[in-house]
Amino acid sequence: MIPTKLFRIIEPFGHLLESILMNIIYGFPGRRVRVIGVTGTNGKTTTSFMIHRMLHEAGIKVALLTTVANGIGDDLKIQKIHMTTTKASVLQRRLREFARAGVEWVVVETSSHSLAQYRVWGIPYEIGVMTNITEDHLDYHLTFDRYVEAKRRLFRIVNRHGLRFGVANADDKNGKRFADTVENSTTYGIKKGELRAQDIRLSSDHSTYTAKIGSDSYHMTVNIPGEFNVYNSLAAAAVGRKLGLDADEISKGIAALDAVEGRMNVIDEGQPFKVIIDFASTPDAFENFFSSVRPLTKGKLIAVFGSAGQRDKKKRPVQGGIAAKNADIVILTEEDDRDVDGTSILNEIAAGATKAGKKVGKNLHLILNREEAIGFAMTQATSPDDVVVLLGKGHERTIERANGENPWNEAEVARAALQALRAQKTSSSKKTK
Repeated sequence: MIPTKLFRIIEPFGHLLESILMNIIYGFPGRRVRVIGVTGTNGKTTTSFMIHRMLHEAGIKVALLTTVANGIGDDLKIQKIHMTTTKASVLQRRLREFARAGVEWVVVETSSHSLAQYRVWGIPYEIGVMTNITEDHLDYHLTFDRYVEAKRRLFRIVNRHGLRFGVANADDKNGKRFADTVENSTTYGIKKGELRAQDIRLSSDHSTYTAKIGSDSYHMTVNIPGEFNVYNSLAAAAVGRKLGLDADEISKGIAALDAVEGRMNVIDEGQPFKVIIDFASTPDAFENFFSSVRPLTKGKLIAVFGSAGQRDKKKRPVQGGIAAKNADIVILTEEDDRDVDGTSILNEIAAGATKAGKKVGKNLHLILNREEAIGFAMTQATSPDDVVVLLGKGHERTIERANGENPWNEAEVARAALQALRAQKTSSSKKTK
């Protein structure tokens, strides 16, 4: 058996050899399309969708490769593979399919793993986008600096192959590090940046703001709520500017995106309270999510989430603390425990929640089975002003347990729980009469 340290040294080169071979087999398809890469800890998927929709609405033949879906134009298929950037064989095959279909641009959500492992070798990215960088995947990268450098390969190493333009978040402490890597770049933000969001108005279902850069202004409507999606749309707008889209094409293109599966999705089965599904699964994503949802929640905020097994343990109590400070009721459950004892994971999250003031059995509940946890959460919403949030699984179509991958659909489970709750209330009402 290869020692862990030696394996970490060898592993990337195995992927590199596969990437070289797949490029040769498929004829270096990345050279026959123009590629936009989007990287960062959070917001990659939504930003990729925004860029794709904006270009599509502008009449450009554009393809998309993300965690959630892949395809050309409106013909997007659900991504079933449980990873952000697929292995080289799948990636190169899809790029060849896009090239043969006459696609001009491809938007590729690009993970730190794929960059560190050279899985995207041979793809001549033309535009690189950085959304934000916070601690994540340290179980693999080991240190935060190595994680940042893996992300920066999209701007640094790939630059040798042709990266011509960079887009970086100026409000992120690592934004300048990315922007300075590429000679031609644009920074964006709310507090800082060349492309700046002003007059921001947030609501429960959309946001509006004015984006300004120099003498140019863009009146923006983002139909996916949350301040963090203002940032994502700014990144997309910066790409649109670089590609020569006018103000109308940029603003209408971004407004045309109504939703991204698993990102701030509202589930409506006629219940009086609101249910939201989101993929948030890092401390930073939790901060962003709760800072957007909490101020707009007049009643109780009920949060359901867990933490994946075989992943960074340090974030578990941190997320527990963030949720405890923002949610009135916290329900801890499985998220992809894999072969790790689920109860131990819940206890680690609970340690952070109890430290922040929550009490087990009162406003903190540990329910290992996710379906049961979601059902219980619905019963805790007793007012039309209450909001139930289901975090961590989002769009994913499987949940990983010790026995392997099991079918999962968070939206369907939520809908079934709401239907069961309604049936129960109807039955109780009839008995009362």
